[in-house]
Amino acid sequence: MKFVIFGNKFRKDIANYTMSIVYALRENDCRDITIEKDFAQYMSDSGFDTSFATKIIKEGDDFDADIAFSVGGDGTFIRSSAKIGKKEIPILGINAGRLGFLADVHGDDINAAVSEIVNGQYKIEDRTLLRLHTPDKAYTDFNYALNEIAVLKQDSSSMITIHSWVNGKFLNSYQADGLLVATSTGSTAYSLSVGGPIIVPQSNSLIITPVAPHSLNVRPLIIPDDWEIELQVESRNKHFLIALDGRNNVFENKTKLTIKKASFSVKSIKRENNDFFNTLRTKLMWGSDNRRYLI
Repeated sequence: MKFVIFGNKFRKDIANYTMSIVYALRENDCRDITIEKDFAQYMSDSGFDTSFATKIIKEGDDFDADIAFSVGGDGTFIRSSAKIGKKEIPILGINAGRLGFLADVHGDDINAAVSEIVNGQYKIEDRTLLRLHTPDKAYTDFNYALNEIAVLKQDSSSMITIHSWVNGKFLNSYQADGLLVATSTGSTAYSLSVGGPIIVPQSNSLIITPVAPHSLNVRPLIIPDDWEIELQVESRNKHFLIALDGRNNVFENKTKLTIKKASFSVKSIKRENNDFFNTLRTKLMWGSDNRRYLI
């Protein structure tokens, strides 16, 4: 089997977690490991020998693998999925961050998780990606998003108006700081922080969530993920921001945005005992009573 490892280069514990993966792979007689050049430099700067890597690639170089490891948090998982793109290489997220809805394997469980992967004892969840299209291909980066596509005002003074259509039918003109189109995966990310609902990953739904709407009776809307959404923005300063999983571009007023489900998906590896509801209870501290800590 071939493996590729992506990691967050700004946390000290990532190097230790990465070496735990390498040692676990070696114990299972797996030695074909690819890493990126800048990540190899990070490992070297952290005091580790990078000769374990059979291939070191530059940013943007082509590569292939059977399994990818993402070592960091959910943000690292999202960046890893963007680097994998249309290859649909299954990704296991090792959590060295905080929440960890995507990267949900704890560092202490690396050995067991690697052994399970080598022996085929895991599940794969297909996670919907959103694709952004503009008539002149104005978006200059990877035009897919795993969590959400966010349309946001560029300045801090005035709101924007976002005209929206679903499957060619007019939905609403939102006056707000912005509008999110989120996947089920993204329901626990930006959308949740602005009042959107939590949706289980297998629900095949999208959420249209306004950000600080001018009208209090405007609420998030859930639609099937195979429906097409069109947006057009009016802004006083003639520009607005569009962010795909946090990757920003500035667009001109009235640029037509078309958002639809991508033709490929992100393959997220889950351990066989993984339980989304347990993750919710743990990460969001449902049922916890912190009153005993109050003075």
